[in-house]
Amino acid sequence: MNILLLCNKSPYPPSEGGPMAMNSIVTGLLEAGHKVKIMALNSNKYHVDLKSIPQQYRDKTRIEFVDVDLSLSIKEAFKNLFSDESYHVKRFISQQFKDRLAEVLDKEKFDIVQLEMIYMAPYIETIREHSNAVIVLRAHNVEHQIWSRIAKKTVFFAKRWYINHLVRTLKKFEMEVINKVDGIAAITPDDALFFRRVTSTPVIDLPFGIDISKFDPSFEVGDTPTFYHIGSMDWMPNQEGIKWLLNNVWGEVLKRQPEAKLYLAGRNMPKWLRNTKKKNVFVVGEVTDAHEFVNQNNIAIVPLFSGSGMRIKIIESMALGKAVITTTVGAEGIQYSEFDDIIIADNTPKMIENICRLYKHPEEAEAIGLNARRLVEELYDNHKIINRLGIFYKELTTKRKITILD
Repeated sequence: MNILLLCNKSPYPPSEGGPMAMNSIVTGLLEAGHKVKIMALNSNKYHVDLKSIPQQYRDKTRIEFVDVDLSLSIKEAFKNLFSDESYHVKRFISQQFKDRLAEVLDKEKFDIVQLEMIYMAPYIETIREHSNAVIVLRAHNVEHQIWSRIAKKTVFFAKRWYINHLVRTLKKFEMEVINKVDGIAAITPDDALFFRRVTSTPVIDLPFGIDISKFDPSFEVGDTPTFYHIGSMDWMPNQEGIKWLLNNVWGEVLKRQPEAKLYLAGRNMPKWLRNTKKKNVFVVGEVTDAHEFVNQNNIAIVPLFSGSGMRIKIIESMALGKAVITTTVGAEGIQYSEFDDIIIADNTPKMIENICRLYKHPEEAEAIGLNARRLVEELYDNHKIINRLGIFYKELTTKRKITILD
């Protein structure tokens, strides 16, 4: 099949959640023999130099960018209060991208146009005008649910009121879009169930997949395990979770285990975190090799209380044989058995207890890491996932052809 992927950011380099999820689809489709083209927005927030992408990748994907400014505008945000349009989505609309998309669709026939995230949905009308391709929404999250959870935890009334406005407009847009596309590929079973409840559009749950052969696990945990977190720190749920961990958990952990160490890695570390004076907390920042960073440490802590979809960094840590302590929200979409493959700690006492327990009993962390790797091999092998996606594509294109003939 000939597949066009429309991305809200470049899938390459796959250095954070969104690009990693997109790149796993790209590489999987190419390995399965499909033809792939990528068109991506290139923003000031996440800017990639096209020349920095390996030539082989550029040749295979024919990747191209259109620049867009995603800077927040106080004026536009205020004006949006009197509109039913989603300010989240509006920022991703580019006339230049629409024009270039029309040119590409007029020149080349595609079987599938896949929208990577809801933010590429404003281009549905252009696709319909210039192509008979099947449109698939790759729903990385149920986007309005992320902001709804953030709103519930926001204390300041005015800010909470504004976020709830954003939630309402984003939900309205999201509910309209899912009835305009031909298929929805949700990352988690829970997200797929949500979509099935609210639309008759065909839905498949298709988790994030990895190439197992590229993950060389390090199962051994020493007598003094180190803890770590890795993730993009310009994503609000990550900031929220780490702030909670440092303010409510880490001090109590050190009272019980004074030698415990926590390493924090990820791009766009906020100033408050870079300047932290918390004892035995080491802010590494963006790392050149995420696998190396993970294998240098022992136990992942992923304290998430908002968000939706699957946490890709958790799957990668599990693939590298690491025990992961997270929350129910953090583990959403992962088909785990608690205390066998992963540890769930949804409140301060449980988080403290489990961090200290694994620190005192590294052999338990090793056992969980071994089980985690087996789980990933069984359920999150990208080859198996791409095969399922290919079947979904065929079903949708067959249905589309019958509709056109009718």
